[in-house]
Amino acid sequence: MSVDQPRATSVGIVEHIIDGDTIDVRLGSVIERVRLIGIDTPEIAHPGDPSPAECGGDAATAFTATATPVGSKVRLLRDVVPRDDYGRLLAYVERAQDAALLNLLLADAGYADAMTIPPNDRLKTEISLAVSNARAAGRGMWASC
Repeated sequence: MSVDQPRATSVGIVEHIIDGDTIDVRLGSVIERVRLIGIDTPEIAHPGDPSPAECGGDAATAFTATATPVGSKVRLLRDVVPRDDYGRLLAYVERAQDAALLNLLLADAGYADAMTIPPNDRLKTEISLAVSNARAAGRGMWASC
């Protein structure tokens, strides 16, 4: 599924998977940290951070790494607000190979909850439905967390 009439589109290559909902993407000669819009995945443990991993965090990160492995070509489809308070680019991440949206794939597989922060809410309904379906079916973290 692709987003109708994105505000801005960038084509890049996945450089690094940070966690389930954050990836690094090379756009030309620049590497951008990209936060997926509309979802929230459980946190993983980070070196130097005493916080433990949340249930499902490692599985969500593994799913992202499998769905969009390093080297994958992706399109970043933007909404209204381009960056978050941490300077990360906010985007719906579309795989170039099949136009599947990583944001929706994670929600549908049960590795993400919906997280809407207006005005970046173009896919709010689709993501919420995917999360509800995954939860009802006991997929991903909804089965084990």
